[in-house]
Amino acid sequence: MQFGIFTVGDVTPDPTTGRTPTERERIKAMVAIALKAEEVGLDVFATGEHHNPPFVPSSPTTMLGYIAARTERLVLSTSTTLITTNDPVKIAEDYAMLQHLADGRVDLMMGRGNTGPVYPWFGKDIRDGINLAVENYALLRRLWREDVVDWEGKFRTPLQGFTSTPRPLDDVPPFVWHGSIRSPEIAEQAAYYGDGFFHNNIFWPADHTRRMVEFYRKRYAHYGHGTPEQAIVGLGGQVFMRKNSQDAVREFRPYFDNAPVYGHGPSLEDFTEQTPLTVGSPQQVIERTLSFREYAGDYQRQLFLMDHAGLPLKTVLEQLDMLGEEVVPVLRKEFAVGRPADVPEAPTHRSLLAAARKETVA
Repeated sequence: MQFGIFTVGDVTPDPTTGRTPTERERIKAMVAIALKAEEVGLDVFATGEHHNPPFVPSSPTTMLGYIAARTERLVLSTSTTLITTNDPVKIAEDYAMLQHLADGRVDLMMGRGNTGPVYPWFGKDIRDGINLAVENYALLRRLWREDVVDWEGKFRTPLQGFTSTPRPLDDVPPFVWHGSIRSPEIAEQAAYYGDGFFHNNIFWPADHTRRMVEFYRKRYAHYGHGTPEQAIVGLGGQVFMRKNSQDAVREFRPYFDNAPVYGHGPSLEDFTEQTPLTVGSPQQVIERTLSFREYAGDYQRQLFLMDHAGLPLKTVLEQLDMLGEEVVPVLRKEFAVGRPADVPEAPTHRSLLAAARKETVA
């Protein structure tokens, strides 16, 4: 099972000081956080993709390529690649290039994002969102798997005899997760192709997450990729920790109360009760995270959001120390207990390459 962090790259004032970091400071902080993730033994760093203030990660491949050059083991991912408004040809080429530079330590999470105006900015209609996701991803798969592509669809100009370059590393495309909070159509798409399904459950109650994951697992089996239990599932999460839980609540409360997404809404206590947000001691984070298996089953990837709402870099790095030293080692051990032998590990370039070579020999 993989453990890691994801960032949305928000540039938010620190409510305790009133200071807003510059865009440069925020970008550099994201890099520092990724390097810290590898240092403390995490498996994955994932960045979002946004094209509007107050967010800065408009070019994930630029950032991940830079991080790839400064890391050795970390899997570099996206927490959203906008399959609806990006050209599938550009996605195919950009991420294949990143694959080569990172020696295969790359995967992607396809999504539609949560910013409606992004569609007209890139010449698209939000009413076509699901159809764009379906058509663009179908083309992307072909571009990665076929050397020469002839294609015609509804949303972009036709392709005749087109070859995207570079080709995927070892002829093995990056593994794809399909991320969705509320759209069963995206869970269906993930199941159809036998791809991973990432439910970013940070804003939703357990019952909703259970329904989405169960639907994906059933459809994964329906399409003949394996049993429901063998489907590839990832979950989100939010945590803030201090040794003493009361200290954690007291320190995090002003950040929660003023957060861009849920600030000035439900109370911290209500939100932690109704969603996976955990504010407390490392042991409380361990217990809450282990409970995810009760409604999601044995899953493959757990990512935490830790650097948002104006939290200063120093605080985030302290959080990562606790996550890597006190929380994740226990989670690795406990999640392994009772895990059936036929439940697959999280896909990596190495495992996908081994499977491809086995199929070739067979």
